[in-house]
Amino acid sequence: MSLIFLQIFVLICFFSLIIVLFFDKLDYLLYSILFIIIASLVSGIFLEEARNLEFYILQIKWDVIIFIIGLFIIVEVLNEAQFFEEIADYIIERYQNKPTKLFYIFCLLSTLLASFVAAISITIILVPIIIKSSRKIGINPAPYLFGLSVCVNLAATLTPFGSAQNILISNEFNLDFLWFLVNIIPYFMITITITLILLQFYILNPNLKKKKKPVESKQENTKKVVEVDLDETKDNKSGFDKSFIKNLIALIVLIILLVFIEAYYIVAIGGAIMFVFLNPINKQKKLRSFSLYHYLNRIDYKLIYFFVCLFIFVGLLQLNGTILMVEKWIESISYENEFILAIVILIITSILSGLLDNAPVTVIFIPIIKILLALPVFYSGPILIAFILGINLGGNFLPQGSAADMMTLELAKYNKVDEVNYKNMFKIGALFSILHVIIGIGYLYVIIYIL
Repeated sequence: MSLIFLQIFVLICFFSLIIVLFFDKLDYLLYSILFIIIASLVSGIFLEEARNLEFYILQIKWDVIIFIIGLFIIVEVLNEAQFFEEIADYIIERYQNKPTKLFYIFCLLSTLLASFVAAISITIILVPIIIKSSRKIGINPAPYLFGLSVCVNLAATLTPFGSAQNILISNEFNLDFLWFLVNIIPYFMITITITLILLQFYILNPNLKKKKKPVESKQENTKKVVEVDLDETKDNKSGFDKSFIKNLIALIVLIILLVFIEAYYIVAIGGAIMFVFLNPINKQKKLRSFSLYHYLNRIDYKLIYFFVCLFIFVGLLQLNGTILMVEKWIESISYENEFILAIVILIITSILSGLLDNAPVTVIFIPIIKILLALPVFYSGPILIAFILGINLGGNFLPQGSAADMMTLELAKYNKVDEVNYKNMFKIGALFSILHVIIGIGYLYVIIYIL
């Protein structure tokens, strides 16, 4: 009885935190710490493990925390070197009068990159570029950021190394790139096409129409200002400077290392140190020095603390048996129709991946999937497809289910893009997540009953 009370209590604390995220004026970090303290104290009354500090330390994914800090440092270095400014100027020069084409370029670029490198890395790199480019052209960056958010989460399904969860699943079930090419890429091609068309007509176009309402003279003035800025840029610089080329090469090397080296957190920290040495700071007019401390002081640690709280919440839910109950419920329907089972796996993993971080949900469900695949009545293909789609698509359902979405919100808030808030991200992300799941159900039906 006491365990049931504890499970309900911790779930109430967890869902209370989710509700807080809907209110932009509330400090989500303050409430996340408050709810985790309350949940931990009550858990400690009933469970001995919850009284040990070691338990909480072990729940935190330190590799993820180190990885995020490393990327934050790299972004701060590149911001100070005006790396993103130069890319923004280059994009503006070519696409200032083609906002729709610009939208497709950003969406397809983010999709391609996120299929090889962690989505959060792509978000940290592209969000500043999108915001700077949009503002210099005089258009709202919000639809571009929403497009980025939807596309990077969808891109995670594309390859065996497109996300941390795909790496775990691929290693456990021996899935290679050819398997993804045959089983996942057809779904991806259909879904990304539908997604981009809907994003253009329902997210981008209404925003562009709003921009056409002001008086023409104001538009002309804005256009002239942009053109003047571009002319000045051309006069001051002929192409990219040496600093930009140097940082671009370093960034390409970093992305390649992230693709081929599994210890991504070491790559991120090593990359951060490399960028610090490539970009010495000017302490005085003639004196230049290398300072990691300078960039560490500029990082906003709120998002990092928030992820720490989420990891601990997942640990408490595992400790009190809540997650085990979900496992047993899935197992109880394992003798049902294969199509229904695949749908259940797809929907449940999508919902849980929206509520929690994808990695722990993946770790929890791998043994369940192995049990199901051991049964002679089921084929591995549809169940694994449902598992991979569900784990990755859930990131769009709720922002906290995707580190990339939380990063987008944090960067949008920092750059005062007011329309990109938790409420709007949830509304758009949930709608597209439901659409992607529905397409996934149709895709599974074709695989099971037609092919």
